[in-house]
Amino acid sequence: MYRHRYQFRVRYRDVDYLGVVYYSRYLEFFEAARDEMMRALGMPYSEFERNGYAMPVVEAHCVYQKSAHFDELLTIISRISAPPSARLKINYEIIRENEETVLASGYTVHAFINKAGKAVRPPHFFRQLLQARLG
Repeated sequence: MYRHRYQFRVRYRDVDYLGVVYYSRYLEFFEAARDEMMRALGMPYSEFERNGYAMPVVEAHCVYQKSAHFDELLTIISRISAPPSARLKINYEIIRENEETVLASGYTVHAFINKAGKAVRPPHFFRQLLQARLG
């Protein structure tokens, strides 16, 4: 299993008038964590695209357990538990750092496409990179 931690502070733009994080922002938080995870793997998403590939989200799921609020320090733990086949699934947990309280959890599923927008198998270089991290 590959695991990555991404820490951030909730900004004012992410909350409603009560100071509670708006529900759709959690998927944006997942995206930010995914970008940082790719960078930590040694393959920033921009480089992945320069190599002629993309990983569009084809499925997303989020379970909201507790509210996050303006100015809180949160951590997203991203996990990849299996090498990609036709698709890649990434699991997420958003926690309040000081308490280790799970605020939300979920996953995204990604397909692989080439520059022409056609579905392809995961690129060999990406499979090798993940295989090295997954063991």
